[in-house]
Amino acid sequence: MSVGKFVTGFVVGGIVGAVIGVLLAPQSGEETREQISKTTKDAMNKASYAVKEIQEKADDMVSEVQKKGEEIIDRIQGLINKQKEGQA
Repeated sequence: MSVGKFVTGFVVGGIVGAVIGVLLAPQSGEETREQISKTTKDAMNKASYAVKEIQEKADDMVSEVQKKGEEIIDRIQGLINKQKEGQA
């Protein structure tokens, strides 16, 4: 499962659950609308934070993979150079 699908499912599930909970609560229509608005804003803020954290972790992972890739290339190039020197 991709990270994007997970985050989308997380956000949608959270919002739907929160809205259903608010709609089933015994309060006036105005209070319900205010609660839905607040709950939706809170869920969107949490989702935004989660997306930022996931993006930061993904960026860190990409940087680490690039660094490891460069190290591997350097090692291979060193082995190739040693092999060439041995044949000369």
